[in-house]
Amino acid sequence: MPRDFRLRATFDKAAAFYQDARPDYPDELYSDLLAITGVTPPAHLLEVGCGPGKATLPLARMGFRITAVELGDALAAEARHRLAEFTDVSVITSSFEGWEPPTGVRFDLLYAATAWKWVDPEVKYAKAAALLAQGGHLAVWNADHAMPVGFDPFFTEIQKVYEEIGEGHGGPWPPPPPEEQSDPMASEFDASGHFTVIGTKLYVWSLRYTADEYIALLDTFSGHIAMEPAKKEHLYQEIRRYLAARPDGRLTRHWSAVLTIGRRL
Repeated sequence: MPRDFRLRATFDKAAAFYQDARPDYPDELYSDLLAITGVTPPAHLLEVGCGPGKATLPLARMGFRITAVELGDALAAEARHRLAEFTDVSVITSSFEGWEPPTGVRFDLLYAATAWKWVDPEVKYAKAAALLAQGGHLAVWNADHAMPVGFDPFFTEIQKVYEEIGEGHGGPWPPPPPEEQSDPMASEFDASGHFTVIGTKLYVWSLRYTADEYIALLDTFSGHIAMEPAKKEHLYQEIRRYLAARPDGRLTRHWSAVLTIGRRL
């Protein structure tokens, strides 16, 4: 497993505030997910890397049966707490790579929200296909920082601070706007030999953040969780300084998500 995969364990440190700090995924994404796959309650779904239940709750409220697998002890405990009212939802503490369902159990849809990149690429597609019923679907999506035309100049300003502390973007700035970026998951799906892509869709939205809210968000990202304390302290001081100079003390962060759906071959 690649070295960077060790960072996937860092998210457990953010279990107590991850749910509130991270954005909800657009309602339209769930509508499209169901329309493209054709799954309806009470189909049995498998979620990989559920965290505290960010993407689990909306589907549980629709009446789906869900088995959710989560690597982190604290995140899994938080998910169980938030999902306690849903008797058809179970949360299992395990890596996806090491988990096996009861004999004969197969799922109608396997999905991963902001988690699929943290699963071993040598394992994930073959295992997903093996766990799905005939004609079953795999759906993945992320919530990424988007830089559309006219994005908040705060991010160009603060990028200088990241570079000063050796945590720069590592590529041309600014990144291409979301509509100009390709969907890497689609090529992965096709290359796996286990799935054929039947749908992709881009979603872009924006949220406003105070300094405290934005720092809480950053503390849910693996790179910031693992950042050296002195670097993090300087970065957060600069974020507060930049935003204190604004009349309302807020920034606008754009988000993008690409929903990629494949059907098992």
